[in-house]
Amino acid sequence: DLVLEEKISELSEIKEDYFFEFLDKRKKVLGGVVICGGEPTIHKELPDFIKNISDSGYRVKLDTNGSNPEMLKEVISFLDYVAMDIKAPIDRYEEFVGIDIDPEKLKTSMDIIKRMDDYEFRTTVLPKHQKSDLLEIAETVKGAKRYYLQKFEKKNTVDPEFSGEVDDLLVQEVFEDIRDNFDICEIR
Repeated sequence: DLVLEEKISELSEIKEDYFFEFLDKRKKVLGGVVICGGEPTIHKELPDFIKNISDSGYRVKLDTNGSNPEMLKEVISFLDYVAMDIKAPIDRYEEFVGIDIDPEKLKTSMDIIKRMDDYEFRTTVLPKHQKSDLLEIAETVKGAKRYYLQKFEKKNTVDPEFSGEVDDLLVQEVFEDIRDNFDICEIR
């Protein structure tokens, strides 16, 4: 629903006032807010939004693809946790995501995130990933605190390229090869 233009137009906008009223009513129940997307760092209002959430007493987690290190630098001091998706070997990103992304921006985001106290990198293993792809991705973030391999779940996929199944054995083999390179490494 967040990808197809006709589905996006059916979604109603949540007003910021309503959002903060919702949080105020749930202070005894909720401890944090996850900001995810699409890609949240494309919104120029993000720093003020995150600061307001943090000032309301909530912990804030940001999920990002790492394509906007400038925005990441701007919001990092208000974040308690960052999760960055690494979708492909850095030099083959366009092949996997279908758009041109500057590899240097991804690397800069990784460096920024690695300076945080609490963060993770993660890769959703797709049917098209080869073992060599996954090993190369893991090498890119080697030494990080947390790295997770997530198995792709085929639900509501738009692109027929994603209709295959992820090989459980492949994921396990990669995990065995890389797990000692991180403080925490798990399969989700």
